[in-house]
Amino acid sequence: MPRVTSPALATGTPPGTAAQVLDVAERLVQTRGFNGFSYADIAAELGITKATLHYHFRTKAELGGRLIARYTGTFRAVLESIGASSEPASEKLARYARVYAEVLRNERMCLCGMLAAEYSTLPPPMQQEIRRFFDLNEAWLSIVLEEGRRAGSLRFDGPAAEVAALFLGALEGAMLVARSYADPARFDSSSARLLNDLTAPAK
Repeated sequence: MPRVTSPALATGTPPGTAAQVLDVAERLVQTRGFNGFSYADIAAELGITKATLHYHFRTKAELGGRLIARYTGTFRAVLESIGASSEPASEKLARYARVYAEVLRNERMCLCGMLAAEYSTLPPPMQQEIRRFFDLNEAWLSIVLEEGRRAGSLRFDGPAAEVAALFLGALEGAMLVARSYADPARFDSSSARLLNDLTAPAK
């Protein structure tokens, strides 16, 4: 299954300072939230000065925007990989849910899910990037859902876009609840029920 990892880690090449900063910031956002760390935290972890950080990312808002854009790009590659497979739509949805499950098992949260919780405190450019991430996912899910309905492997009422929004929101919410219990199995149970409801015979 594809993993959502930073480009530097995925290629196995030694990351430059900017990529290292993004890697550390990504983990901090996924575990603490954007407002839960400072440049001093990143500088201390990497053994660099705050001046060096500001050279690469002048402001924390700029860092946040780059972080979301990178995460979205990596996620897009995962979606394209799943979408290009010849598997039935139901399995594509299952693989999609497993991406979130893997993030949770690594004791992290979806980057944009964490940021969405802090949405009102973030600068407009970051807010736009967050919406772009969710738009990407909902559009992809809509395509897969409609594909499955046409093929008969998925059954649901109403527009695929509405079901896509519900499915994405349910996964993000299930991650939050599972995290509060430190129990990834709760997420697995919730996602399995979601998938079962979409593949169950129509009544």
